[in-house]
Amino acid sequence: MYRATVRSAAARGWRRSGELELMHRSMGLAALGFLTLVPLLVVVAAVDPAQGQGFAEWLGRGLGVSVSAQEEVEDLFAEPRRALEATTAYGLAALAVFGLTFGSALQTGYEKVWELPAARWHTMWRHAVWLGALIGYLFAAAQITQDRAAQGAAFVTSLWHLATAVLSAVLFFWWSQRLLLCGRVAWKALLPGAVATALGLIGLRVFSQLVFSPLIASNALTYGPYGTVLVVQSWLVGVSVVVFGGAVVGRLVHEDYPRFAQLLLGRRR
Repeated sequence: MYRATVRSAAARGWRRSGELELMHRSMGLAALGFLTLVPLLVVVAAVDPAQGQGFAEWLGRGLGVSVSAQEEVEDLFAEPRRALEATTAYGLAALAVFGLTFGSALQTGYEKVWELPAARWHTMWRHAVWLGALIGYLFAAAQITQDRAAQGAAFVTSLWHLATAVLSAVLFFWWSQRLLLCGRVAWKALLPGAVATALGLIGLRVFSQLVFSPLIASNALTYGPYGTVLVVQSWLVGVSVVVFGGAVVGRLVHEDYPRFAQLLLGRRR
């Protein structure tokens, strides 16, 4: 009984999360994202020629917050036009360089999950490619959410946008793992992690609507803008936990799939 428990997928997942230092690494990635990635996304979102609603609109939709909480989030960031006017070419280049460190931190986490040695320095171009793809993915996700809001809450419309969002998330994180791991892990092995990450992000969005949205409104009254920053940072920690945790779950599923498939075939016989 004890050996079966120790060798179970849950026990192995717990041990690997400890070896990965999941919470510590997730908090570091969230802090790095807030300092390096968010400023770059503020500028990129302001360039949107069709809407120009800015990063605050993207973030609010990602959180799934209410109208009152959305206003508190928008107060944290400058208006799109002001963000563009205050940004120079040198500043944008500096933001892009700092944004590359976010991809590097994510790559290190994925390597820890799969117990791989650190990639060599000449693979840094992958961070730039991934950063560009991330910006494109977030822009597309914002457009999908906006189209859903514009077309109403009809069942068919909601189902279609949900399927599109899930599929795009699976494809993005599937490709992200393959790119950042420099092709050292097979596509087939990485697919369960991508699916787990996408499902985790859906769960996080539901949790955000139930918990983070009212917290933003209450914290804004108690602590002012600082309270909203705390909630946003907590959400970023949750996203990081889902990304790294999804990769851990994906590896466990990949390792245990042959055994489960064999058991199912044995029962059918």
